[in-house]
Amino acid sequence: MSASDLCKASLDALNRSDFQAVQAMFPANGTVVSPLYGEQNAHDFYAHLFADTSRSDTTLMNVFATSEDSRSVARQFKYNWTLSSGKLVSFEVVDVFELTEDRKQFQKLTIIYDTAPLREGFEKLKT
Repeated sequence: MSASDLCKASLDALNRSDFQAVQAMFPANGTVVSPLYGEQNAHDFYAHLFADTSRSDTTLMNVFATSEDSRSVARQFKYNWTLSSGKLVSFEVVDVFELTEDRKQFQKLTIIYDTAPLREGFEKLKT
């Protein structure tokens, strides 16, 4: 699977709420750096994300890769995130991935987006 295909497949799994499929895209020691959740083990991050999510609807906009043999890839997408409280927040996201050496999984994900429009609704989930 190419890096671009891996990016698309992980969004598809997120849209389907397929926790196991998303987890399988990261090794056990994979990490995620998130503006809302901080830096966590990838499997723990997705457990928290899925617990806080009622529905995910994403629209892929772009995938950026310097070359097919690069271990870095980024994607830009529109995220319509329905929190477990029922509140819908929509925003654009850029995900920057470091792939595993064999390029079959994501080793690290750094998520980039403006948290201002959704922080209040997210903080209410945590209180």
